[in-house]
Amino acid sequence: MALIDCKFFSETLGLSSSMRVILPEQIDARPGHDARARGTRHATLYLLHGLGDDETIWSRRTSIERYAAKLNLAVVMPNVHRSFYVNMKHGLRYWDFVSDELVHKARSFFPLSLRREDTFVAGLSMGGYGAFLLGLRKPEQYAAAASLSGALDITLAARHGEDHALAFGAEPRAGSDLDLFELAQKLAASDGRRPRLYQCCGTEDFLYEENVRFRDHLRALPFDHTYEEGPGEHEWSYWDRMIQRVLDWLPLRAQT
Repeated sequence: MALIDCKFFSETLGLSSSMRVILPEQIDARPGHDARARGTRHATLYLLHGLGDDETIWSRRTSIERYAAKLNLAVVMPNVHRSFYVNMKHGLRYWDFVSDELVHKARSFFPLSLRREDTFVAGLSMGGYGAFLLGLRKPEQYAAAASLSGALDITLAARHGEDHALAFGAEPRAGSDLDLFELAQKLAASDGRRPRLYQCCGTEDFLYEENVRFRDHLRALPFDHTYEEGPGEHEWSYWDRMIQRVLDWLPLRAQT
């Protein structure tokens, strides 16, 4: 596996941006590793950070590189600062960046699969919201989306104070195209494809109650939805454990 820190200019944001990428080797014939042919385009997990973190946090606080190596899975970890992965009410167009430009840039720089069935997204806390936002608004792009301890209810403005207001405005509106509850309802009523969804949260997490509400909302809809809970707070030992559960759950195809 290669660990690559990639710096590039974002035309969408108008500034220099960054992503950290874990990339399977094109040929690996060392003892204990399967030989792989050149030209492979790899299944890809876009892995999103939380509020206050950056593109390096998953590889610094978990063993994601080791976990991904077993699966021959590429992992793309972008930096979106404190944006909540949306076109900010008072800020930059991070939704346009992460939902469109980032994917095209990553696929142009690295040998990543172009297939929906090989493309997944996951994230924690703010990134859990971002992962479900991408999965529900771009179901033609993602086969699966996973939220770990996600901040899933945008109407709870007081929870994140100024950062939340900069992203969504002073009073985020239920029923908008940023409301996961509404997005799930609309996608369920459509004839379009729906991503598989995975959701987990620790029972001691301050976001637990809103995760339970979203779980119950999804259970009434025709989604392939997996939910897990158990002891855990809003912290990295829980996320390191649960990202392994996410990787086991991903619908990875046998690669040739």
